[in-house]
Amino acid sequence: MLISRTPMRISIGGGGTDLPSYYRRYGGCVISAAINRYIFIAINRIFTNDYVLKYSSQERVDSIDDIEHPIFREALKMHSLSPGYEICSLADIPAGTGLGSSGAFTVGLLRAIHAARCEYVSAREVAEEACHIEIDRIGQSIGKQDQYIAAFGGLTCFDFREDGHITVSKLKISPETMSDLSDHLLMFFTGYSRSANALLEDQKKRTDSSDASMIEGLHQTKQLGYEIKAALEAGNAVHFGELMHEHWLRKRARSSGMTNECIDHWYKVGMANGALGGKLIGAGGGGFLMFYTLDPAQLRRAMAQQNLQEVRFKFDHDGSTIICRD
Repeated sequence: MLISRTPMRISIGGGGTDLPSYYRRYGGCVISAAINRYIFIAINRIFTNDYVLKYSSQERVDSIDDIEHPIFREALKMHSLSPGYEICSLADIPAGTGLGSSGAFTVGLLRAIHAARCEYVSAREVAEEACHIEIDRIGQSIGKQDQYIAAFGGLTCFDFREDGHITVSKLKISPETMSDLSDHLLMFFTGYSRSANALLEDQKKRTDSSDASMIEGLHQTKQLGYEIKAALEAGNAVHFGELMHEHWLRKRARSSGMTNECIDHWYKVGMANGALGGKLIGAGGGGFLMFYTLDPAQLRRAMAQQNLQEVRFKFDHDGSTIICRD
């Protein structure tokens, strides 16, 4: 048996500019952080000549073409993994919560398949394979942030060039700033997020049709990504918190489905109780509200009074890796 461990992520800045519909025309920039909430994929040889797949459902099929789960099917088809395997997935946090679980799942599955075939694969290669499966083979209108941060880990900047090349650079952050973020970034669960596909498909269509308000909004979001990177590398976490607030205002303006009355209320409560800025992590309508605050105790009390559960986290610096090989 072997087990891969792949981190989920929080988007720090520039989200939405990682969609090909935007960056192939204007270039994009996303700041993302891997966190210690993981998806685990276990692969085990079995004595029957079929495939046993266990996730939120269970499948047992003789042929890859009969697999219903699209990511399982396309990943196994891409690498022609022979029958005789049981593959199981487990997650610290379930899907639909806005932490990039689909991209992490795909990266972790590919990492495990390569390991089962005794093949070396780099972080960039596994990220690109995951993007190819989700965007090209399955046809989802998504970006590439989730797959790349799951593969590379860390607190990382991804620059998306018009020619399709992606430059990956870890932020040059001091240990003091990293510790500050760990202490003062708080995340609260608001409920399950709606699917990202509908909102991102709308963004893609409006970008492709040169919708001026959408494109200008994404230009501003990209610029905020660069400013957030500069603030963090300068050790100015307070300014980072203020930029988060501006980033949230830009994000919610791009789509009416991004927020709702409850989320707006909870955000106002957070800002009234010590938060300098925050944002919704996820596609909209739910997921996690993340705040930067200089007074974590006050913010925790306020959110507890709103019956919002906090999920504490640390940063992951390993990316997708094999943690067990027996």
